[in-house]
Amino acid sequence: MCPVTGFFITTRGREGPMLCHLCASTITLYILWTTMAQVSGQEDKEKTTALKDLLSRIDLDELMKKDEPPFTFPKTLEEFEYAFDENGQLRHINTGERFVFNAREDLHRWNQKRYEALGEIITQYVYKLLEDQCKLKKEVIPVDASDGEPTSFIYMSTDALTNPSKLLILIQGSGVVRAGQWARRLIINQDLNSGTQIPFIERAMEDGYGVMVLNPNENFFEKEKPAKFSPIPSPTEPTDEPAEKRERKDDKEGKKKKEFYEKYRNPQKETETERIPIRGSGSSEEHVLYVWDHFVSKALAKNVFIVAHSYGGLSFVELINQRENQVKNKVCAVALTDSSHNIWLQDTSKGTQDWMHQNCQNWVSSPEPLDTPLDSMLPDCPRLSAGTERHELTSWMSFRSIFKFFSEALKAKEDEEQEETSNTVTTRSSSHKNKHQDL
Repeated sequence: MCPVTGFFITTRGREGPMLCHLCASTITLYILWTTMAQVSGQEDKEKTTALKDLLSRIDLDELMKKDEPPFTFPKTLEEFEYAFDENGQLRHINTGERFVFNAREDLHRWNQKRYEALGEIITQYVYKLLEDQCKLKKEVIPVDASDGEPTSFIYMSTDALTNPSKLLILIQGSGVVRAGQWARRLIINQDLNSGTQIPFIERAMEDGYGVMVLNPNENFFEKEKPAKFSPIPSPTEPTDEPAEKRERKDDKEGKKKKEFYEKYRNPQKETETERIPIRGSGSSEEHVLYVWDHFVSKALAKNVFIVAHSYGGLSFVELINQRENQVKNKVCAVALTDSSHNIWLQDTSKGTQDWMHQNCQNWVSSPEPLDTPLDSMLPDCPRLSAGTERHELTSWMSFRSIFKFFSEALKAKEDEEQEETSNTVTTRSSSHKNKHQDL
């Protein structure tokens, strides 16, 4: 009887226990399957190795550039056939449709370059709005720049340095956005109000603020690199192969390489540039500090207010770390919007944390209704919901709440100063009365 199946035994193995026909067949099939699997595995391994070798020879970046149109794009909105309508929305002048990113299918790099070209036009368009609509003036920095030195600039209202009462400073986040912008994406895909700082500027000027618009992402001057000349190739090592045969072989290999690179080559070369840092604006933090030292600290305004979005919040915290006493004496209130600062990583003092808790509020992206108090993850400033889950929209969505916060902060400061003045007068009067009685 078979010890495995319990069937009556009809065969006996040469060694070991006797097995039935079923077990013997099963073992034979198992050995055959294992052997085939090993052979198949070896073949698959060889195929995989060959495929990896093939892929390593293909430049995927070059492959994606196949049949790519030249990077030549319009220089104006009109040439792009787009314009902003009465609602501040970017629309196609013929169809009235929104901007379409994928102008050409399967050409992501070209579409991205086209989007960036439009973005540069938008930047100049916003500059013009700041100058013509908001009546701001451009101030070049560094203030003592020499001829030919790379420079940047900020925008200021005519009374930014002379307004004795209030000054508003606007600081955007990092990236491609320049002076006057919160988010390029919003300007292109939504409207000017949500994507630019213009509503903040106009509201501030209506309420009697001087205004200063910073430009923390203009950090470098880009200069085109000179063209590189390839060195003359050195002669190949001599071989024992006949010259005629070697020439035929070289021609054949050269033809194959040419066909391959002609098929997958990049039809245009991107211009290579080198970056020259702008003195005083090599980074967002450096820019904010420079503007404070050369402009804000010299302004007559008794009360400075700051709106800082995203990385701009980090730059503000770095400013207060560097100029703690000046900031505490001059700044009345700070509105942060989805700020990326971190008081621990930025090594902020306990005194600064306490000051921020009293004078700052951070409107963050959240599904909760606008101004809903949220748990603070760090012991610095209170966190409130901006009424949106979109990071880039937090400044616009909290627009009215920010100016309300500023008004309340100013009133509280004025009430406190009035109370201190009243107490001082009372104390002096009492002291004078006591002296009179003594006499």
